[in-house]
Amino acid sequence: MQQQNIKNIAILGSTGSIGTQALKVIGKNKTLFRAYVLTALSNSTLLIEQAIEFLPAYVVIGDESKYPEVKAALYHLPIKVFAGSLVIKEIVTDPEIDTVLTAMVGFAGLEPTIAAIKAGKTIALANKETLVVAGELITALAKQHNVSILPIDSEHSAIFQCLVGEENNKIEKLILTASGGPFRGKGLDYLSNVTKADALKHPNWVMGAKITIDSASLMNKGLEVIEAKWLFGVEASQIEVIVHPQSIVHSLAQFEDGSIKAQMGLPDMCLPIQYALTYPERIKNDFKRFNFMDYPELTFEKPDLDTFRNLAFAYEALNQGGNMPCIINAANEVAVAAFLNESVTFLGMSDLIEICMQKMSFIQNPVLDDYLNTDKETRILAQSLIKQTPKVVITI
Repeated sequence: MQQQNIKNIAILGSTGSIGTQALKVIGKNKTLFRAYVLTALSNSTLLIEQAIEFLPAYVVIGDESKYPEVKAALYHLPIKVFAGSLVIKEIVTDPEIDTVLTAMVGFAGLEPTIAAIKAGKTIALANKETLVVAGELITALAKQHNVSILPIDSEHSAIFQCLVGEENNKIEKLILTASGGPFRGKGLDYLSNVTKADALKHPNWVMGAKITIDSASLMNKGLEVIEAKWLFGVEASQIEVIVHPQSIVHSLAQFEDGSIKAQMGLPDMCLPIQYALTYPERIKNDFKRFNFMDYPELTFEKPDLDTFRNLAFAYEALNQGGNMPCIINAANEVAVAAFLNESVTFLGMSDLIEICMQKMSFIQNPVLDDYLNTDKETRILAQSLIKQTPKVVITI
């Protein structure tokens, strides 16, 4: 990679799994990148450590009660410290920022991403919920402001890499791979008794709690199906999910001549993060290399949609369109939080999502306010359902 001016990167969610790995990439390439903005929701201790090491221009702690702690710890450094979620939407418009890496968890990433797009920033997207909730709005805004959205999810990064140089060739099908999570091959009887500790034991990836639970329920793959539709401009019928337990083939693209391209590698998020930050170029790194002899067998199987209903719900929401993906995302965020708090069962999460899909008002052509209201009202409904049926599987 030729020497260029240093890219200033704003990392929204720097203390999470993606954020910490992004800083690892930046730390190894300080002549190329600067962590210009670091934000965190509540992990003030790690945010302070990151700020001291990387000396960003701005630090934002979402939890305003922790502002005095962060401010006091960084007072002697040339870092401006702010607090509150509203500040993040303003920070991302700073003219010095080149790329905004959105690694916030859930719906909270939507409005900062919109603000960054309107400010003309390149988006390195790890917050899949942004496109799940408002894919049509986000893609239209990106086109209007001539902004690139570079995917960081390993599956979407894989497809993106497969499509480079294929701009004039028609896509026949996209194939997203799923590890199957810790419960691959398990039936309903087994799943009725699993605990959060069981669900948090992902066999291949080290991720945050929310995405790990989503992986166990296959909701993560469902959200990725919706995200893929908007990133790559294909229909739901062109997106296939296959279970690949080894997590070596990260995803594939099939073209109209029948040829299939795959992107492969060890399960390590640093590579897709680095690729998003350096695109369209690649740079050398010291990441561990994949060796075929370490994986003499790569296997594939169909997902079990009857047992893991969340993936089927995602396809249904994508086909219905409108605000339905927003509904399932909000219901799922509440369901996962409740499961982690042990106030709903693993299977109860899917029941909760299904009820919200049935009861919430459908809007065919939503605008931003509709998405915001849908998210709020779905969360209220989901919380009320949990209160009515605590600690048990919710039944319809």
